[in-house]
Amino acid sequence: MKTSNPVLARLGQAAERERAAGYAQPGPYGQPGYSPQYAPYQQYPTANAYPAAPPTVTPMTLDDVVVKTVMLLGILGASAAAAWVLVPDALVGVAWIGAAVVGLALGLIISFSRMANPALVVAYSIVEGVFVGMVSKAFDRLYDGIVLQAVVASFGVFFLMAMIYKARIIRATPKFARIMISIMAGLFGVMLINLVLALFGINTHLRDGSGLAIIFSLVCIVVASLSFVLNFAEIEEGVRMGLPQRYSWTAAFGIVVGLVWLYLEILRLISYFQGDD
Repeated sequence: MKTSNPVLARLGQAAERERAAGYAQPGPYGQPGYSPQYAPYQQYPTANAYPAAPPTVTPMTLDDVVVKTVMLLGILGASAAAAWVLVPDALVGVAWIGAAVVGLALGLIISFSRMANPALVVAYSIVEGVFVGMVSKAFDRLYDGIVLQAVVASFGVFFLMAMIYKARIIRATPKFARIMISIMAGLFGVMLINLVLALFGINTHLRDGSGLAIIFSLVCIVVASLSFVLNFAEIEEGVRMGLPQRYSWTAAFGIVVGLVWLYLEILRLISYFQGDD
């Protein structure tokens, strides 16, 4: 299963390993040749790539993913608020960097884990909440009210993409997925190079509020928004194939990761237009 999100991409792989280990035998949804309307998704795993949940295991549903996503966002928000209030201004930078490093480590562990791990996903949300809280606090000190604007815009974009996907205005076709993956890889490569150059005092003007920075942020926002289409498609396929319920935590984690990235990019973009206030 190819996607811009490595977390959701590993759902099918993990499920296949469980099936190979004898965790579950294919059920009614585990037979080849499922509904023809899914023919465009042939680059995704076939029905046999997912194990249908055995009778003793509840299969994942869309409601499960929604509930877990709301729970994780609530935890992240509470953690961000607590960090904002409790962390002194003098330690914002330290907490920012520390949470970023720990969050990255947890994210990688979850992404490459063989099994869904709710405890790690919750821990990630707590740590990422500290990171988001510190970033938000730093921006809010410079631009009053910017955080609320970015939050509203982020959720607005997310729900818009959900409606667009529901209406099938944009479809996660193999070509669309390949293009998105290539663009995502290119963007992250550019960000990494920019970070390294910044450490050596070299300004590439990608994050300084210049015209180039505005264009770069807009591109990131568009790509982050479109990546939800792939996420929605893969969650839909996971539900259709009867993935075990615990994978709803992993799917929700993937959505949260995308929302955080979208929020940070929108926050940065808005700041460019308030720099002279």
